[in-house]
Amino acid sequence: MAQVNNRSDVREFLASRRARLSPDQAPLPSYGIPRRVGGLRREEVALLAGVSIDYYNRMERGNLKGVSKSVLDALARALQLDEAERAHLFDLASTANATSGTLRRRSVGQQVRPGVQRVLDALSGPAWVRNERMDVLAANRLARAVYSPVFHDHVRPANAARFAFLDAAAASFYRDWDRIATDIVGVLRVEAGRNPFDRGLTDLVGELSRGSPDFRARWAAHNVQFHGSGANRLDHPVVGELDLTYEALQFPSDPGLTLLVYAAEAGSPSQDALNLLASWAPPPDGQERPSDGPDPV
Repeated sequence: MAQVNNRSDVREFLASRRARLSPDQAPLPSYGIPRRVGGLRREEVALLAGVSIDYYNRMERGNLKGVSKSVLDALARALQLDEAERAHLFDLASTANATSGTLRRRSVGQQVRPGVQRVLDALSGPAWVRNERMDVLAANRLARAVYSPVFHDHVRPANAARFAFLDAAAASFYRDWDRIATDIVGVLRVEAGRNPFDRGLTDLVGELSRGSPDFRARWAAHNVQFHGSGANRLDHPVVGELDLTYEALQFPSDPGLTLLVYAAEAGSPSQDALNLLASWAPPPDGQERPSDGPDPV
């Protein structure tokens, strides 16, 4: 079963990054010698990073304790890590170098302030707030209408990862489910490196790995990514196809919480569909809704 473990995560992350590089990409001379496996050899990574083969072997066995920032920088360059991968490597090293007195579980947000909810309700487009393990902690009424299948699960808070991998409706709701699934696992991998002592995250990874072979395969790939902006292509059960873009914004005063705001191109069929959903979406508690017309969600 997939789980969160620092030493194994370090070992598998470094080995997977090494395996994806060829001598031509490094670049390193191949001397025309056939290679039994793809990717760089350990001694080649050591050469590129400017460390001894014994030292690199120690790191790839999962031991980053005592490794300096300069060595981590050199290793990131040698393995051609992108921004998210480099940050993940440093997060893994930070955990490995923590002392027993500093090993604490960082609390992952479970609530949002009333002021944040007021901001959500004031936005005209769909918007929600999630924490780093993909729990949806707050949403405005249009987000609940657009993403109604995500909120159908009786478990609260609703969780975007649980929906994507364990709900059969996800494959038809997301027209680009494969990309969405890869993105979600990449975000969870980042969080696992940054906050490996989060019991809620460990439990979620265990639940997803037990219930979804697709999740297990993606988790084992050790790919990480940041979630800053992008597009969602949906097939909504009421209004049909929706093409939305989103921006993800961090809350400086609420570490770990992310605001995602969605929009459609002005004048597009997707904007017309959003307007329809906005007309009939459930209003905030305590407010009345129109008395005629169908309830789409």
